[in-house]
Amino acid sequence: MGFDPARGLFSFPRPSTTQRLISPKRPIATSHGDPVPQYTVKVQGHTRNHPGHGPKSAGVAKGHGSQQRTPSTADPCPRAHAGACCGRGWTRVPLAAQKEDVIVYELSALGFGPFFEQQLRPSGGDEVIPARIAAEHRGAYEVWSTAGPGRAQLAGRLRLELEDAGAPGVGDWVVVKDVPGPGHTTVIERVLERRTVFTRGAAGREARIQVIAANVDLVFAVCGLDADFNVRRIERYLARIWASGAQPAVILNKADICAGTAARVAEVESRAVGVPVHGISALHSEGIEAVRASIHDGMTAALVGSSGAGKSTLVNALLGGERMRTGEVRASDGRGCHVTTHRQLVLLPGGGLLLDTPGMRELQLLDEDGIDAIFGDIAALASACRFRDCRHDTEPGCAVKEAVESGALDADRFEHYRKLEREARANELRHDEHRRRQAERVWGQLSDEVAQLRKWKGGKP
Repeated sequence: MGFDPARGLFSFPRPSTTQRLISPKRPIATSHGDPVPQYTVKVQGHTRNHPGHGPKSAGVAKGHGSQQRTPSTADPCPRAHAGACCGRGWTRVPLAAQKEDVIVYELSALGFGPFFEQQLRPSGGDEVIPARIAAEHRGAYEVWSTAGPGRAQLAGRLRLELEDAGAPGVGDWVVVKDVPGPGHTTVIERVLERRTVFTRGAAGREARIQVIAANVDLVFAVCGLDADFNVRRIERYLARIWASGAQPAVILNKADICAGTAARVAEVESRAVGVPVHGISALHSEGIEAVRASIHDGMTAALVGSSGAGKSTLVNALLGGERMRTGEVRASDGRGCHVTTHRQLVLLPGGGLLLDTPGMRELQLLDEDGIDAIFGDIAALASACRFRDCRHDTEPGCAVKEAVESGALDADRFEHYRKLEREARANELRHDEHRRRQAERVWGQLSDEVAQLRKWKGGKP
């Protein structure tokens, strides 16, 4: 791909006779409020019929490389359908259109914007082909580009470079060696800087950061209104979502089996001030309109939660068909089976992307980021403490302890805050290699001093 600064175009090489160009069009709004240019795939050459486009001659005239245009009479309204003809006579491709037996995507529909564009400006005339990771299967990736979907694998050099930082995850934008396509595995040569990333501490004793969703605008914490309902777990999820840089929201699913849905929604809203809370029934497609309305064109939303919360059922409801496998929860304890085994990005009808993730049995906090956002009342009280680094324990003049003693702050809520804070500090120490080694040196020095002291005392304890 070459970048022409005068025209603002990325040009992609294509092995066949069809030429595609990427050019900025109308801006779209993201959840952050920043306008994102609409990058539209333009096709020059043979054009296949699409619903609402009229005859084959309605878009671009026949002939490879020909710029002769024939006006359309079958579809006079240029915006009547998802795939319309613009004023210049170019055929505007829908979010995922079938062209010459190849699925074609708009970059903007896949979440591409100026943040990633500025990282793609080539130097020395080098060609760059951007693609987005849509799924991961045991080290192999499915990527989406303007040429359609295809398989990809990490370059050996990149695999070594990312050994400490971690492999790319679903939602990452990458640069591939050549155009992806069916029957061909391309090579990922570079991973672009992430705009947002939702991570957790990997399950088990290994100190490893696991990327759950990259470059997402909105993350839904999904919780069932059955035995899965747990406000403290929701607070834990919200803390990690705030830390990711994405906007949080809560979905309380299975309203059809809960008589007190409104009370549960009010309870979560009181704990997560300012965070949208949706009470829905994904199985019966009730209340999902508000969820769908929050995912706009070009946005990427992710679903996180425990197994059996109904994430895959919600994806199927939003897609209008059985795309994802689902399973029943166990009658004995209300827990779900681990049906979803990989993270998958899907295009929603009408625009927007949704990332389905496997259920999480545990969610470790990696750091203290996001805790103050979900416990805003405690953070406001802490600003009135006598000491700026007050730990709200035994320090004099602690406004938080005074609020707990007077009953202004719920003691259980404060204890949960302290628990998350202690866990975050412990995990931050585990995952920060430099700090961990520093702590080991301190403990080593203390051990040496104890040994010398025992030797000085003649071996007595």
